Amino acid sequence: MIAQNKKARHDYLIIDTYEAGMVLTGTEVKSLRQGRASLVDGFVQLDGGEAWLHNVHVPEYTQGTWTNHSARRKRKLLLNRVEIDKLASKSQETGHTIVPLAMYFKDGRAKIEIALAKGKKEYDKRQTLREKQDLRETNRAISAVKRRERGRV
Repeated sequence: MIAQNKKARHDYLIIDTYEAGMVLTGTEVKSLRQGRASLVDGFVQLDGGEAWLHNVHVPEYTQGTWTNHSARRKRKLLLNRVEIDKLASKSQETGHTIVPLAMYFKDGRAKIEIALAKGKKEYDKRQTLREKQDLRETNRAISAVKRRERGRV
C-alpha cells in the first residue's frame, strides 16, 4: 500500500470501485516505491474517451536529475473501454464524481483503486459516524461477555 484516501470514504458514499493502471515516468515509480504520495485532493476526469487522474501529489524523486517529473501533473489511467463508458454514463448524474481511494503495487505495477461516489450531506456523515460507534460498542460488549464466559469455564 502506497497511499490511502480515508477522507474520501468519509465525504462520499462509495457506489462502485474499479482498479486501474497508471501511465508513469521512471522517477514517479521510484518516488512511489519510497512510499510517498497523497491522494487527498485527487479526482478523475473523463476526457475524449480517456480517464485522467488530477491533483494527486507524487513528490519529486530526491536523486532525480533534470528528467524529474512535476509533482501534480495529470496522469492517464488505464481502463477498459467498457469501464470508461460505464463511468462516463454514471458520472453524468447529479452529485456523482470519481475519486481515488488507494494506490498500491500489484505484481510490480502501480495500481490505483478509483470509485464512483456520491457526495454526502453533513447529516449523512454524522449518521455514518454514529453507526460505526454503535457497532464498535456492540462488538466490545460481545467480547466482554465472551471473556467473562471463558473465565468461568
